[in-house]
Amino acid sequence: MGNITGFIDQQRSSLRYRDPLERVKDWKEIAKLPSEGILRTQASRCMDCAVPFCQSGSELAGMTTGCPVYNLIPEWNDLVYRGRWQEAYERLSRTNPFPEFTGRACPAPCEGGCVASLATDSVTIKNIERAIIDKAFEEGWVQPQIPMQRTGKTVAIIGSGPAGLSCASILNQQGHSVTVYERADRIGGLLTYGIPKMKIEQQIVDRRIKLMEEEGIRFVPNTEVGRHISLEQLRAANDSVVLCIGSTRPRDLTVPGRGLDGIYFAMDYLHLNTKSLLDSNFADGNFISAEGKDVIVIGGGDTATDCVSTAIRQNCKSLVQFDIYPTRPNSRADDNPWPQYPIIHKVDTGQEEVTSVFRHDPRAFATTTVEFIRDENGRVSGVKSARVKTTFNEKGQKVREIIPGTEKDWPAQMVLLAIGFEGSETEKLNDRKITVNQRSNIAVKENAYQTHEEGVFTAGDARKGASLIVWAIQEGKEAAMECHDYMMRKMS
Repeated sequence: MGNITGFIDQQRSSLRYRDPLERVKDWKEIAKLPSEGILRTQASRCMDCAVPFCQSGSELAGMTTGCPVYNLIPEWNDLVYRGRWQEAYERLSRTNPFPEFTGRACPAPCEGGCVASLATDSVTIKNIERAIIDKAFEEGWVQPQIPMQRTGKTVAIIGSGPAGLSCASILNQQGHSVTVYERADRIGGLLTYGIPKMKIEQQIVDRRIKLMEEEGIRFVPNTEVGRHISLEQLRAANDSVVLCIGSTRPRDLTVPGRGLDGIYFAMDYLHLNTKSLLDSNFADGNFISAEGKDVIVIGGGDTATDCVSTAIRQNCKSLVQFDIYPTRPNSRADDNPWPQYPIIHKVDTGQEEVTSVFRHDPRAFATTTVEFIRDENGRVSGVKSARVKTTFNEKGQKVREIIPGTEKDWPAQMVLLAIGFEGSETEKLNDRKITVNQRSNIAVKENAYQTHEEGVFTAGDARKGASLIVWAIQEGKEAAMECHDYMMRKMS
């Protein structure tokens, strides 16, 4: 590295966020990159650490640390430090087909494995990644990569989220003819309708889709496999099919009052809000509004935070977020050593916005839902909660117990459930050979991406279970290469 004492000489400087009280008034991107000079200084903090844990994704203690797409992080950090931005872009593009997405929506497990964090704060890897790709688009370095020749093989990919797009990109570069089917009216899957636009503006997604079309990839929206076209038809018309349908079945709560009106799954809420925004800037009214309502968001993950950010922009009356976990420590606990992902107390952008508006953090930690309370019209009017204690049994499994006497009633005319997902909607495929495993993910052959249906592959959340955008991209890449090998063997 060019500056071997960079992390000693320079302190971490993160993204600049727009003022919370201003940004809740619109749906524009909330984060702005610092100046080029600051970015180069931040890149200089990347040390010559010999074993860069940041660039090799793995799962430790059930959490991701390091980069699952195997970005060559120290190499492009050094190039940015030296001002060689185009070379940095070329190096980044070797591993990551969509750094403009990961640089905005990834939780940066690479930074959790950064060696510099042993001495001080980690390098701002995610910010630098976004800066590289943003500059590459500004300078015109990002151009369609059109294959020199075609193999004559055709592939149908079902689903246009991160895994589907990644798989399509790799297979197209191998010379195959790729068609991507999407049941929604816009391409992008989670990137379009799952992540609110203040995180990834739609023009960022559309820009990449346009490039992929110029490279020869065909996109077919408004087409649901199993409804408009069958998997059997796609299999007969193509040499391979890849299922990138995500893990879209939401986890539900089974407590009294669950059937009351005013209780919604998080993704239904987020999807309708974004679609109305993109279709008409909310003029059509085809969305679920939190305006003037006491809102409770149940869940502590990224999707719950997205609901928090959306509800505060809809001018909710109040907002509380139930998080079943206790408050995290401010620094790593003894049982959470580096290079595990750090389980520490954080204030995400959504919580920061609510705090700015209502003058308190919205989260109620170590809290679970006991009952939904009904009004005279059959709608939800409140939530009864209780405090919970989390312990581990002899098998290491979590055991949660309600603490007696801690029940509390909260007013709520809207409740949003953001407590995870339970697998893919495989029944819509109407194919008895596409089965699920014990974790409700699409079953595959051992250590493979091919399902038990000949020539049908799967990748992303559909295979792995609900996970990070970087895992979806890597799964798409690996499934593409396995699919490519399968088709080329059949040619020989």
